[in-house]
Amino acid sequence: MSLAALPLFVRLAGRPVILLGEGEAAEAKRRLLERAGAGIVDEQAQAALAIVALADPDDAVARLRARGILVNAVDRPDLCDFTLPAIVERDPVLVAIGTNGVSAGLAAALRQRLERLVPAGLGALANDLAAARAHIRKRWPDGGERRRAIGAAFGGPLDPLADHAPGAVARWLASADAPARQFVRIALRSNDPDDLTLREARALALAERVFHRPHVPQAILNRARADAPRVACDAAPADPGGGISVDLGFGA
Repeated sequence: MSLAALPLFVRLAGRPVILLGEGEAAEAKRRLLERAGAGIVDEQAQAALAIVALADPDDAVARLRARGILVNAVDRPDLCDFTLPAIVERDPVLVAIGTNGVSAGLAAALRQRLERLVPAGLGALANDLAAARAHIRKRWPDGGERRRAIGAAFGGPLDPLADHAPGAVARWLASADAPARQFVRIALRSNDPDDLTLREARALALAERVFHRPHVPQAILNRARADAPRVACDAAPADPGGGISVDLGFGA
């Protein structure tokens, strides 16, 4: 299954963005662009992005596209080169929810749910991790070991959806050990990735490598980390390697 769009985070501070239109829709986009630090300019200016909030946007979109500018047309997903997601902000963490323009209301409803789930202190946790980056690299110089240690922390003492007292990262570093080698066998019950248990989904998300039978569907393999190698094989390997490995197949 291909992605309908590739999500990107674009730094707009000090960069020009064309905004066309007036009224509530245009003002909402203006406020969002100003929060991102963008310089709002008219149609004649040079810019890489444009937002069009006009009742009849077709001609303006065609002119802008002819100049190689990527366009968002408010309430016209058929004319959009990019869409603007609903955002949950815990600076510097941003959680973006998009529906590829299909339903802004659905994205807003998901944002409201996530606002209640994502703790207010998540940004502080992220900043503490950034400040400890050198210490973390020194503690685990091997990249694979480092990823496994951090992954294990997020599944336990640094759970990103839990509230943490100040100093949580320092306490983790003072007590953390390299996570043990793990090999997880998952007997699939269906082709639907939503039938994975929470434990199975977490193992896939943390796995260093994924072994699977050739008939395991791509939708399930997509639940693994993008950088984890996928190895199609007829049987689980005798030696899967260090760190966390997952073996996927149907039945026992």
